[in-house]
Amino acid sequence: MTVGEALAHGTNVLAEAGIDTARLEAELLLAKACDDCARALLYMELRRELTAEAEAAYEELLTRRAQREPLAYILGHWGFRRLTLKTDKRALIPRPETEIVVERALRHLHGMEEPAVLDVGTGTGAIALAIADEHPQARVTAIDASEDALALARENFDLLDLDGRVRLVEHDLTEGLGRDEFDLVVSNPPYIEPEDLETLQPEVRDWEPRIALVAHGATEAVARAATEALRPGGWIVLEIAENQAASVADLLRDLGYQRLTVSPDMAGRDRVIEAEWSR
Repeated sequence: MTVGEALAHGTNVLAEAGIDTARLEAELLLAKACDDCARALLYMELRRELTAEAEAAYEELLTRRAQREPLAYILGHWGFRRLTLKTDKRALIPRPETEIVVERALRHLHGMEEPAVLDVGTGTGAIALAIADEHPQARVTAIDASEDALALARENFDLLDLDGRVRLVEHDLTEGLGRDEFDLVVSNPPYIEPEDLETLQPEVRDWEPRIALVAHGATEAVARAATEALRPGGWIVLEIAENQAASVADLLRDLGYQRLTVSPDMAGRDRVIEAEWSR
């Protein structure tokens, strides 16, 4: 099988499995099967015969993706802002929507010297590591109740040179978040309601860790705990489901937060809410 034939074959397999971006993903999977060569190089060698090892590896990757295993898990890495993070089934895949969370968090940290930041439910460590990467003085505490997720975050932490500015802690939200310790609390909490789980894409529903996806009241729990953890004038930044902006805004006002702002994702859906804590 030549490279060109492999791309055509892979595109057909993935399209039949319902993958919308079949051609792109076939390219990425073939590049991985060929010892992680660059995608662009494939088109310079369309007539080259694949080795038996590369062809077998490619078929295995195609089978996994046709079963709707997430592409990020198969590749083992995923881009997030300026970072490339290790990804696997221990944590949610970093998403473009969450990049907006980081953008809004950095806005509130701009100009601050050594701000103290708390990332609740860190998963891969994407939010915590991106903030530390883009704010060279930020001191970030990243917590998660999942030992597996924290192990993955540690592996990502070890890939970066952050001068010890990120602290990873196994911690359950029910134990509180401390008192008057942080200038910013940021979180992408599980916000899918249990009854909505079956409406999700199979990549999400069947493969990503349910504990990080589905919960009732997690957003409220983070917001409530943050009222003690934030210093006066500190900010909370939360990722939310597209239909939750009004209810979360009401919740934050009831808890005593002020100056609420809602930001859309790239599709124009309300996705991030932020508010100031002032006693």
